[in-house]
Amino acid sequence: MTVLHQPKFFFDFGSPNAYLSHVVIPQIEARTGTKFEYVPILLGGLFKLTGNRSPAEAFAGIKNKPEYDRLETERFVRRHDITSFRHNPHWPVNTLQIMRGAVAAQLEGCFEHYVRSVYRHMWEQGLKMDDPATIVQALNDAGLASDKLIARSQTPEVKERLLANTQDAFNAGAFGSPSFLVGDELFFGKDKLADVEQEIVRRSS
Repeated sequence: MTVLHQPKFFFDFGSPNAYLSHVVIPQIEARTGTKFEYVPILLGGLFKLTGNRSPAEAFAGIKNKPEYDRLETERFVRRHDITSFRHNPHWPVNTLQIMRGAVAAQLEGCFEHYVRSVYRHMWEQGLKMDDPATIVQALNDAGLASDKLIARSQTPEVKERLLANTQDAFNAGAFGSPSFLVGDELFFGKDKLADVEQEIVRRSS
């Protein structure tokens, strides 16, 4: 059997499609027996590196496309029986603090809990997760040490690691989130998850 390195999931909490991917990933992990490596990146930084823009900005004013995008989201939600997703009324939000917090959570040993909690507050409860007071309250409500995480998120080590992660995503060919790397094969978008799973299986056989 081929040895498979962990598939990488380059994510930013600000992407609703990354959230939807996050919900589906455990199903893929269960079917393939392969654990994904979540890699926090700064989507704004990746946009700067690639000259890309958010879909809300890039496709503003294009008739029918926003409606079609909503239709595709509805189809994805139905296909995967996702009942938790809610549009965030504050979107788009500045995710710099909570993405630095994700790196801090890795160093503090509470990364998975942090990711689940922030995603829940962002895309299930619709909180304004770029408001400092809201972030503190959300982390405390989740049983996370907000003071410790926020303090560590301001350290040079965390800031540099987030920038390095973003650069790594760019070097792998990514231009947005969600992006997935299986070996050296890059996939972009929640609708490529079936291809991601197929590649995992192919490399494992």
